[in-house]
Amino acid sequence: MDPNTERPSLVTITPYPDGPFLVRGDFVVTDQEGNELPTERRTIALCRCGKSRMRPFCDGTHKLIGFEAPSGPEPWPGG
Repeated sequence: MDPNTERPSLVTITPYPDGPFLVRGDFVVTDQEGNELPTERRTIALCRCGKSRMRPFCDGTHKLIGFEAPSGPEPWPGG
């Protein structure tokens, strides 16, 4: 590999206990039609509870409604 060639930035997605998915890195978020949604930061929080008023982004509603979800991996179906 050429040392002068830029490597693509790694994107990480981290599920937070009872909260959102945090997405870090160089990424693009699109709507169902493929239109790019504006993101101003290299780290965003994506809603997991389904109740955010700014979906797909998290607005903290999960705290108000008592949303619960594990942060670790769940068993694979049939595994």
